[in-house]
Amino acid sequence: MTDLSDIASRIPAGAADCHAHVIKKDMPLASNRHSQPARDASVEEYLRVLDTHDITYGLLTAPSFYGANNEVLVQALAQAGGRLRGTAIVEPGITENELSYLQENGVCGIRFNWIRRDVLPDIESGEYQRLLAKAKNLGFHIEIYLEGEFLPPVLKAVNKSGVRVVVDHFGHPEGKDGVNSQGFHVLLDAVEAGNTWVKLSAPFRLRGSDPATLVKKILAQSNGERAVWATDWPWVGHEDNITYIDCLDWLFDWVPDKTARDRVLAENAQRLFGFGAPKT
Repeated sequence: MTDLSDIASRIPAGAADCHAHVIKKDMPLASNRHSQPARDASVEEYLRVLDTHDITYGLLTAPSFYGANNEVLVQALAQAGGRLRGTAIVEPGITENELSYLQENGVCGIRFNWIRRDVLPDIESGEYQRLLAKAKNLGFHIEIYLEGEFLPPVLKAVNKSGVRVVVDHFGHPEGKDGVNSQGFHVLLDAVEAGNTWVKLSAPFRLRGSDPATLVKKILAQSNGERAVWATDWPWVGHEDNITYIDCLDWLFDWVPDKTARDRVLAENAQRLFGFGAPKT
């Protein structure tokens, strides 16, 4: 296990954790949620965690259990002094003015959390095509969390729109042989094409695939330039089993080369999410 005292010498300046959640248990929860919070997780606590581990920036990802209510996210971003950016969950009919309001408050992307759905939203529908156009106009990215076997048509449609794509949790490939699955191969092709990034995050949510093998393939597709690191703090559903040091240890195991690891930890995230740049 990495020694906490050794972290500062191994973490590059401007490092970013690109997937975390701020949570208030007493907020109304969506009826179609696939998870629910076990505890409060405040922005103050998260910033202390970042400071302890010498991580400069963080991307707050809207959890699915609030639906399209982004109140907790926007409040957290306002309190973070510019260190955090966010991805919001929205209804497809949201107006560009409403999206601009979110952008002014630190949101830089829209999340499609479509995992564990009996029926997926129709990405080819007029309302979703209009949403993608609005996202592109504002420079937002689209973040996708979806089982790998259902990813290809969604990823194809979002890529076709020209908007940047960020795929959660290695693309969540199917089964122990996920590295050879169709969905993962489609993801690799999208990474190589140049407008898709992958979060190296939450190996505990994989369905048996070896994360180190997935990472090797992802990094090879783009010279490591379209992968970012994330912890998934506070590990909803795994709160008592994971630590922040675990997440750092995993990355150091997956990416032993310092140049490549620094790219994943800092350079890629800064370019993709605009960390350190003024909010637009």
